[in-house]
Amino acid sequence: MALVKLGGGIIQLSGSIAGNTFARNRYGNYMRARTKPTNPRSTQQQAVRAVIQYLTEYWSETLSDAERTAWNLYADSVAMKNKLGETTKLSGFNHFIRSNATPARLLLPIVKSGPTIFTLPDADTTFAISASEATQNITATFNNTLDWAVESGGLLSMLQGKPQNPQINFFNGPFRFWTAVQGVDPGGAVSPKEAPAVFAVAEGQKIWVTARIMRADGRLSEIFRASCTVAA
Repeated sequence: MALVKLGGGIIQLSGSIAGNTFARNRYGNYMRARTKPTNPRSTQQQAVRAVIQYLTEYWSETLSDAERTAWNLYADSVAMKNKLGETTKLSGFNHFIRSNATPARLLLPIVKSGPTIFTLPDADTTFAISASEATQNITATFNNTLDWAVESGGLLSMLQGKPQNPQINFFNGPFRFWTAVQGVDPGGAVSPKEAPAVFAVAEGQKIWVTARIMRADGRLSEIFRASCTVAA
């Protein structure tokens, strides 16, 4: 489905119509031929589907009416951005799923009741990555004095993108879950975090890692990212 913003004609369009896909990157709007993705039923894909199914059933069968009401109140109070950069609202169910998908996959406790603070966590402006062909590891550095890092239940989840040629300056996927860091109370999470790359990397390639911060009460930040050129 495409989102269309109308004015004196079409001002902004995002998504697919017929055989065309419309999007925007840092250089402006663009259009490309639509490609239909295959369904490889990979292990990672199946794991994500299982988590979503589990959380969907959890929402309807395990949460109390009061807990669902709390998520709906949070959803009504928190503004989000859609593909056109416009302010929109998600449902309480949407927020419950997006907040608990990573904890569920990592077998961490589910946040049952919706947050009572109606703001999203801020991004970590210090977030940076480096990578090495020799070790096949990626290292992420982050601010371990932020609130999520010093509370039990806080989480920094990260996804790695497929390596690209060095001249590429914009990348929007695909990404695959790479690693996560849990908050520690007391003491704070340890930065940097080093872990094996999920896509093999080679010297001179460029890679991106996206990240989200989750607070212990279930609030999940917007995506922020970092990139680097792979070292020897």
